[in-house]
Amino acid sequence: MVEHQAHSRVSSHLVLKMSRLSPEPSNIDGSDFRIAIVAARYNQIYVDGLLSGVQSALWEAGVSEDKIVIERVPGSNELPIAVQLVAGKGRFDVIVALGVIIAGGTKHFEMVADSSNMGLQQVALASGIPVVNGVIVGDNEDQVRERCVGSIPKGIEFGQCALEMAQLRREYS
Repeated sequence: MVEHQAHSRVSSHLVLKMSRLSPEPSNIDGSDFRIAIVAARYNQIYVDGLLSGVQSALWEAGVSEDKIVIERVPGSNELPIAVQLVAGKGRFDVIVALGVIIAGGTKHFEMVADSSNMGLQQVALASGIPVVNGVIVGDNEDQVRERCVGSIPKGIEFGQCALEMAQLRREYS
């Protein structure tokens, strides 16, 4: 038990450190991009914070509201299949998946986090459409709050990542 707690502290420290060392935003004109966002409703107040950040980054880059499609799903476990359905339409330069998973009293959160992560990667590789994994997994609600509606603006970072990946896809498609 002590070993697991020590590992969690180290992992949490690394996440904080990495978040503060995020890349500088690129100056990308996104006015021509079509972007899909698939967002979970579970832990909605936090997911909505991420969604607001993504939208802000996209709008700042010139992506108009009519070129952004938002789909909602029950939770993070449903993100991969929903992203796969959206990718199947082939109309998007990038897809952003947003969810929030908070550790509870059981290991269920680990199963959901792992399957969501692997599923999103599989969809991206199979479809050739970049998928931004905007799923926040926190040990507690304070960590999640800080990243979704607090001082570490992960939603904005996910939006900036989406712009870079959309541009990269355009360059190689």
